[in-house]
Amino acid sequence: MRDLLGGKGANVAEMTRILGADRVPGGFTITTEACVAYMESGGATPAGLDAQVADALARLEAQSGRTLGDADDPLLVSVRSGARESMPGMLDTVLNLGLTDRSVEGLAARTGNPRFAWDSYRRFVQMYGNVVHGVSGERIEQEIRALKARRGVTEDTELDVDDLRELVTTFKGLYREATGEDFPQDPQVQLDGAIRAVFDSWTGERAVTYRRLNRIPDSWGTAVNVQQMVFGNKGETSGSGVAFSRDEVDGSPEPSGDFLPNAQGEDVVSGVRTPRDIRELADWQPAVHAQLMDILRTLERHYGDMQDTEFTVEEGHLYMLQTRNAKRPAQAAVRFAVDAVAEGLLDRGAAIATIDAASLDALLHPTFGNLDYTVLARGVAASPGAAKGEIVFTAKEAVAAAAEGREVVLVRPFTEADDVAGFHAARGILTSEGGKASHAALVARGMGRPAVTGAGDVEIDLAAGEMRVGDVVLRAGDRIAINGTTGGITTDDVPLVEPEISAEFLTVLGWCDELRTLGVRTNADTPQDAAKAIEFGAEGIGLCRTEHMFLGDRQPVMADVILAADDEARTRAIDALRPLQEADFEEILRTMAGRPVTVRLLDPPLHEFLPHPHDLPEGSPERARVESLQEANPMLGTRGVRLGILMPALYEMQVRALFTAAAKVDGANVEVMVPLVDYERELELVRALIERVAQETGVPDGAYTVGTMIELPRACFLADAIAHYADFFSFGTNDLTQTGLGFSRDDIEARILARYIDVGILDRSPFETIDSPGVGQMLRMGAWLGRKTKRDLKLGVCGEHGGDPDSIDFFHHSGIDYVSCSPFRVPIARVAAAQAAIRAPAGVWA
Repeated sequence: MRDLLGGKGANVAEMTRILGADRVPGGFTITTEACVAYMESGGATPAGLDAQVADALARLEAQSGRTLGDADDPLLVSVRSGARESMPGMLDTVLNLGLTDRSVEGLAARTGNPRFAWDSYRRFVQMYGNVVHGVSGERIEQEIRALKARRGVTEDTELDVDDLRELVTTFKGLYREATGEDFPQDPQVQLDGAIRAVFDSWTGERAVTYRRLNRIPDSWGTAVNVQQMVFGNKGETSGSGVAFSRDEVDGSPEPSGDFLPNAQGEDVVSGVRTPRDIRELADWQPAVHAQLMDILRTLERHYGDMQDTEFTVEEGHLYMLQTRNAKRPAQAAVRFAVDAVAEGLLDRGAAIATIDAASLDALLHPTFGNLDYTVLARGVAASPGAAKGEIVFTAKEAVAAAAEGREVVLVRPFTEADDVAGFHAARGILTSEGGKASHAALVARGMGRPAVTGAGDVEIDLAAGEMRVGDVVLRAGDRIAINGTTGGITTDDVPLVEPEISAEFLTVLGWCDELRTLGVRTNADTPQDAAKAIEFGAEGIGLCRTEHMFLGDRQPVMADVILAADDEARTRAIDALRPLQEADFEEILRTMAGRPVTVRLLDPPLHEFLPHPHDLPEGSPERARVESLQEANPMLGTRGVRLGILMPALYEMQVRALFTAAAKVDGANVEVMVPLVDYERELELVRALIERVAQETGVPDGAYTVGTMIELPRACFLADAIAHYADFFSFGTNDLTQTGLGFSRDDIEARILARYIDVGILDRSPFETIDSPGVGQMLRMGAWLGRKTKRDLKLGVCGEHGGDPDSIDFFHHSGIDYVSCSPFRVPIARVAAAQAAIRAPAGVWA
């Protein structure tokens, strides 16, 4: 019932059932539905909630034998958040609620421990003021530091009862300054304020940011858990801590964690005091340590996953306050999966399901060797991994520097297609504009280059050859480091750590290949990318973009083809390209060694190959020709199949080069893909051209296939007609998203996305995860109609979504045969495809 009770509430209830009520303090949970109703009403308490809370509190009071706010023996409670998915530290908590000026004296008398009572009261006033009414946490800490300095002590535990009384008075004064009111002495008012504060923390800035980073919907809301307090600050036989059932960093089977004697849980996690390693618990209280180790094993067996727990020891009695599946880095997740199977804890499918597929990126790219560096600025974490080197501001400079053996980072306001050579040459890319779906991000991920985009605090002046962040000015040749996993930028010389694919990771990938039904190919345009993809387990190339083969030093020749004044001139230019194209294809086909290679015929907006008009002499024929070819919207202009129909000689050259190259490679497996088809007649004409060239080059029937990229809405709606001329469909979800939603991939993240997320229109970029209700349904229609015409029509996906775990799950259930993604996303796709197969059988919809 975690959707209703939240993860914490559900787990505490379950833990009570497993371990018994003597191990888990009693309490009750206010559901996530109450929070949603509170948000929808603009902050009004849902009808009936107050009465239900009163009833639940009465039951807790009867169970505990104490009353909230009682002057002699008060019941004290904690008020904690509890979202469906764990959001550590992002939501608010109030401890020791129920203490007042009267009940603190009763608690002191009842326990015979005045210091404990006043320590609990000062903590409550401090936390309630900060969480419920925004009293400055820094002001509070300043007052504690000042008092310790006056007393000549260094630890909070060295403050005596009178010191703690003084702090309570001081904190009440801060509360009065912030609110204009005295600190509340009615426990019911305290409880109501704390519940509201937890609800409100769901929409706090840090929680909203965390949800966006971790793809948690804003609409879920948080539960509120009211639980009887147990006290780790009662003296030297009490304490609090956190414990993991295994090492949370590397996943090794030894439990890990921290604890503090004579402390509450906030002391352990706040960093105010330095905690002790959980192994020292055996020296402090051996019986408690043994009980905790046994409980960790029990919880791990029950939940079938590594556990992250919170505990309190009250005068020698161990209480478990919380358990949840532990968040851990990729290497720990992989290690746990392998060990869990070896120990008989989980079968392979269940073990694979515990891994966050998206986090595996961290195992495939360089990382910063330490995190102790000064952050100069932050941008969007657009392509994972870390890089450092000298700053260069142009692709040409990057290529020249790489030729000299220098490591460089390409810094641009934004990137364009003709910067691609610089991407190859640079160790990393930094842009001041764009987002995760910008050109820089897409190309960087495809090449496995770390990238930080949209660094808004970075000003780049290309004319002056410098970048500025505030008062810091950096010029070409200055060194910089970027972290594409976190978005951080620094001038510190941070060491880089190269990735190693562990034996455990290879084991997990092998299991995934046995379980998945969805094929995994790669998007690769060079032999180097193809080789890297094979290393990562790709089963073929699902998208080889030939336009990328005509950039760099070949761009002028391609421009000659487009700008040719007559057919004779165009033929000469095309003939100059053909041997280059043939060599490219031959090398890629040899690298793929019989695996299928889907070659997409040219699909460039023409302007990507042409010089800028202002770079040509005014009044010259060349400038006039370039200006005549300018298009208002080149992404919807002369590209794809339209180019092949307007300039058939260009497509004929490509096909002839491909078939000639294939004849030189034993076992070559060629699939020819025609892009941007809208009408079946377009594909019919180009297929006829392909078949004619095949006959002329001696390629037998059945030695190749012809298909199309489905990337326009009309193609999805008329897929049954188009399928008559296609052996396969490959859904180009990048352009299908652009044309289906009317969003520009290059503009939405820079100008629209943040606002759309703020107002609840979107949870994530539709270029990051497939828009399943809209674009996804067009894809499903295209798949269904295509197979209505040809039952054995092969279906693939080759957009960026092909490497996104959530999208892969959708494709698995949509009748798709394979996904194709950038080389460095291939292992992620293999794991995500297996997880989709574990959750449900394939092809449920299609």
